Amino acid sequence: MSRCVLIIEDEAAQAQILKYNLESAGFDTLLADNGADGIGQARSKLPDLVLLDWMLPDMSGINVCKTLKGDEDTKAIPVIMLTARGDEDDKVRGLTVGADDYVVKPHSIKELIARIKANLRKSGQDDDILTFSDVTMNIETHRVSRGGDEIKLGPTEFRLLKTLLGRPKKVWSRAQLLDRVWGTDIYVDERTVDVHMGRLRKAINVGGREDLIRTIRGAGYALDKHN
Repeated sequence: MSRCVLIIEDEAAQAQILKYNLESAGFDTLLADNGADGIGQARSKLPDLVLLDWMLPDMSGINVCKTLKGDEDTKAIPVIMLTARGDEDDKVRGLTVGADDYVVKPHSIKELIARIKANLRKSGQDDDILTFSDVTMNIETHRVSRGGDEIKLGPTEFRLLKTLLGRPKKVWSRAQLLDRVWGTDIYVDERTVDVHMGRLRKAINVGGREDLIRTIRGAGYALDKHN
């Protein structure tokens, strides 16, 4: 599963250029052309990183960043401000409201991708090894183990577990899991999530081990201990 970047940019041509280059570099992307839509998508889709233009038609990027960093669900998502403003006071203002990085236009795409990867590493979202309790996932080798015993997972169950391991204890709705695991371009019934989550639960809890997948009625699923 690729890392997902939300691009909040109102200039369509610039947004498409960013989308093309990021997807060529192996990222998934989401697009929003105004602040309100960007905030809504950040809350519902939970991207791994946000590229945020300073100037937007409905509100400033500063206010968007301030809103995201003040929301419990989105505050941990790294935000990189994209702006033509190079004044030091503007940089300080952006960082003061919680922006994690600041890139001045025009910029090289290589620099931008390097900044994205660096911020993902800083936030702990670009590690090759993910762990929770006695479950370990090696993203590079696609191996999963629990208590040292290897666990065989299908590709969908692997992506589900990777999503859950990326943010342990966070409750993911079925709609959010559909977007992150199956993608936003296809229609899949929400009940499909339950089927695959059942398969994942059976695989990682084999042998009567403690159930680490918590079902929250009416809300979704979380990787968490029950006691």
